[in-house]
Amino acid sequence: NLRKERFFSGGSCLLPHTAMADDEERAAELKKKRSFRKFSFRGIDLDQMLDLSTEQLMDILHARARRRFSRGLLLKRPVKQLKKKLLKAKKDCGPHDKPDVVKTHLRDMIIIPEMIGSIVGVHQGKVFTTVEIKADMVGMYLGQFSITYKPVRHGRPGIGATSSSKFVPLK
Repeated sequence: NLRKERFFSGGSCLLPHTAMADDEERAAELKKKRSFRKFSFRGIDLDQMLDLSTEQLMDILHARARRRFSRGLLLKRPVKQLKKKLLKAKKDCGPHDKPDVVKTHLRDMIIIPEMIGSIVGVHQGKVFTTVEIKADMVGMYLGQFSITYKPVRHGRPGIGATSSSKFVPLK
């Protein structure tokens, strides 16, 4: 109660302008803590990477991707259609919404900077696995993010697995 009285009476304990200064300092500290690491791919920032031409992009990708690009990856019809659909899905969504899923069978498509932020349904043989494309996926294949097999779950051995399993009771 004494503290409140000093505050409201203009006493020297707590002055409103010092409290506001403390709040501003705390806000600045929080901003520093929350600042995210800026993404760069092989020394190139994300904004610069989006502005690269095909030849410049080829220079920073790995050898297999360079070979695919030099042989006309981006000129093939299915790849053009996928790029067009991804661009349309991005354009149709709001500024803070996620774009619609674009389904594709192109597991061997190399992820390029134009695809960042898109959501792709990659076919894995039976169903489409939803993959949200992030900046650190550039240069990888779509198929790397859609596993085609069901990982083995090792449990107890079944009947006939080993010679000793003949003596395991069935329950």
